[in-house]
Amino acid sequence: MSALDYLLAIDQGTTSTRAILFDATGRIRHMARRELRQIYPRPGWVEHDPEEIWIAVVTTCREAIAAAADGPRPGPIAAIGITNQRETTLLWERATGRPVHNAIVWQDRRTADLCESWRAAGLAETVAARTGLVIDPYFSASKIGWLLDTIPGLGERARAGDIAFGTIDSFLLSRLSGGKLHATDVTNASRTMLFDLRRLAWDDELLDGFGIPRALLPEIRDTGDDYGSTAPELFGDAIPIAGVAGDQQAAAIGQACFRPGMVKSTYGTGAFALLHTGATPSVSRHRLLTTVAYRLGGETAYALEGSIFIAGAAVQWLRDRLRAVGTASETQRLAECADPRQRLYFVPAFAGLGAPYWAPEARGALCGLTAECGLPEIARATLEAVGYQTRDLVEAMAKDCGLAIEKLRVDGGMAASDWTMQFLADILPARIERPASLETTAWGAAYVAGLTRGLCPTPDAMMAAWSAARRFIPSMSAAERDERYAGWRRAVGGVLATATRADA
Repeated sequence: MSALDYLLAIDQGTTSTRAILFDATGRIRHMARRELRQIYPRPGWVEHDPEEIWIAVVTTCREAIAAAADGPRPGPIAAIGITNQRETTLLWERATGRPVHNAIVWQDRRTADLCESWRAAGLAETVAARTGLVIDPYFSASKIGWLLDTIPGLGERARAGDIAFGTIDSFLLSRLSGGKLHATDVTNASRTMLFDLRRLAWDDELLDGFGIPRALLPEIRDTGDDYGSTAPELFGDAIPIAGVAGDQQAAAIGQACFRPGMVKSTYGTGAFALLHTGATPSVSRHRLLTTVAYRLGGETAYALEGSIFIAGAAVQWLRDRLRAVGTASETQRLAECADPRQRLYFVPAFAGLGAPYWAPEARGALCGLTAECGLPEIARATLEAVGYQTRDLVEAMAKDCGLAIEKLRVDGGMAASDWTMQFLADILPARIERPASLETTAWGAAYVAGLTRGLCPTPDAMMAAWSAARRFIPSMSAAERDERYAGWRRAVGGVLATATRADA
């Protein structure tokens, strides 16, 4: 790779859209960011405005490209990699590119009834065997079904081939290519509940069972592949697009998790732990998901994944809804001065509970409140919830693979909190390894694009070069660890016992 070439990552997430410019060494040279408005039409419903996403992508990319041209070491954009919030679902008109509805976000719970009807119809076993997933509103299939059933005439238009479905990556590829390309990659396809993990293809039996026309679906390509180029009028030149990966898979790539047994956990809006399981799909016995980790150079790698719906979003709730803190970083300061004798548990089931519970009807709760509890204890419980939920996932992974998980690579915004990462190390227990840059998701997308274009080092070289800037070692006693985690399990049990349908 030329010292003057740059890689551009488009990182379209749940709460923001970013364009990050990397140089040949993987260092960030410029970051442009725009907040993404969250739309809540009803309790449990979450939407995004597709046009707002598109405007933010164009704006941030133009800013980053200008920085590449005007910086002290100007150079061209060698390739673009895209990473995106997964499962979020969009339908648009093929002829105009105009969305037919707001994007339905992965957190959205409106399709709980539809999912229950699919379970009642006996589809759960087929879904698990073919896709590695569970029937849940989290995934794209039920969102597509809801849109087809709700918008008058949309089903007929979809069957006629006039409508396109895509996760956010597909929508951006279509717009960036000037409408020429309708495609996705295997990692995003594996999150739709429509994808056969072994054949790496859409599953006709599931499409028929869900009533989803095949004509809606994008072409499936490798994670690293030729996705064409951007329309020249967008950025003044046709820039190659050479990589696409769902955000959690991109983070695993950015963390150089290329060997079976390696685990990473990303702490953003939600939290997602991926365990690399090798070249064949592994079936979880403990309600984890089987997913595609990546497909590079014609070789497919698989992973087991645990999905936590609410992590950083709970801190955002403290800030934006309760107005209890002015900035997210204040929660660490409050946690540090909390009364350690209190056993307050916050179960942040704002959008149900993900793995290993899969309870879309669950809702959040504070358990163990006493008169002595105040904001510091609530802030501490909010941060501790990340550790407890991660332990749920890690225990399930250890049982599935028959191995103790002794270290975990971390990234994402919450990983910057030393207090949170120390608690994570204590409660698992495991060694927590944090790299110098937490932008591993964006770097994973940029790396894939550079690798595809022959500009970046091999995965083996990436693994050899990876290093931790900080390690957190368990220091909590086994007795305290077990007592605290037992309290968490009781709190979750109470939430599950009292859960009712959100629309009941």
